[in-house]
Amino acid sequence: MPLAPLPIWTVDFRSDGRGVLRWSSLLKVEELDAAAVAAEMAAAAATAEEYEEMLRVVKASAARIRWRLRPHSKRRLLNDILFLCTGLRPVVLMDYGGTMPELQDNLCSLLHHAQQESSILSPLRLMVIKDMLYLIHAKGLAEHASPSARSQHKLAFVDLEKSCIKLLSDTEENGALHEFVSIQDLFSANFPVDADVDLPIIQPETKGQMSEIAEGTTMDNFGFRIADGTSLVIDLSPFLESAQIALPSLNGWLLGYPVTYLFCNGSAETATQNLSKHSLHIYRIYAVRCRQSAVKQSEQELMSFSVPCDMSTKRGEEPWAKSFLAHMNEKIKQSNHVWASVRMEIEVFHSQSGLIVL
Repeated sequence: MPLAPLPIWTVDFRSDGRGVLRWSSLLKVEELDAAAVAAEMAAAAATAEEYEEMLRVVKASAARIRWRLRPHSKRRLLNDILFLCTGLRPVVLMDYGGTMPELQDNLCSLLHHAQQESSILSPLRLMVIKDMLYLIHAKGLAEHASPSARSQHKLAFVDLEKSCIKLLSDTEENGALHEFVSIQDLFSANFPVDADVDLPIIQPETKGQMSEIAEGTTMDNFGFRIADGTSLVIDLSPFLESAQIALPSLNGWLLGYPVTYLFCNGSAETATQNLSKHSLHIYRIYAVRCRQSAVKQSEQELMSFSVPCDMSTKRGEEPWAKSFLAHMNEKIKQSNHVWASVRMEIEVFHSQSGLIVL
């Protein structure tokens, strides 16, 4: 059934200056809808252009500091920065682009220049844990680590310390799990949701090339120095030095996976052996970009993670998988000026003892 015209009032002015109200039915509902959609699309296009400009700034900054990235690494860095700035991920692992300490120096220099030209990049920081380097969105990590987010989006754990590995929830009694939650609480305390990214950030006593601590500093309860100015690098290595939880376990949560492998530092060899006995489902998550004029839609791999096949027999229909995909779709909606959709692919990696490295 065609939509009925929407009645509107118009004013005709006579020669004596008096206005006469006349009823009209010229405007239709679909015309109103079309106008609203056009306005929304124009606003989204303007916002999308800001992100395109941000990516141009990053590329120009990389050229300015003469960082010779391979094409694949350059594309991956641009995608990761876009994932962070649009809220799809809180943290990415910098396992490409070079080796430490040159990688950290190059990223510091890149952010130093790029943040002066694009405010979208302001919340980005580097985080160091032992020999691992991460690019983080300070506000995104704060929200990710908050008790409310952790309560709403439950993390599932694969206990690798027992020969008969099983899936755990964060409510089960388990020593390693208890320490894991305590580390999450420490992240939540040190990355408060209501903090301004331009305020001082906790910083250890170590100094880096572009993360030097100002003279006027104070100490917090954990023995960290708090710099008076903004720092690009947050080194949490001393902060987590006494932690027994293995870094790969912590990575699963930090990188936004719905399932993480749980084991302690002293059990790494046992964990590897136990996992090597199982075939794995590899879950690959792809984010699809909004169409740019006549350009064909493109997609980038957002993340990938694995789960033992016998713990994910329903594949994409597992409760945690459905919950995770729904959560990612919510994130896509919040950044629909850049991203159109998200999809999941699942493949099987058959057990080959000794090939799995945690």
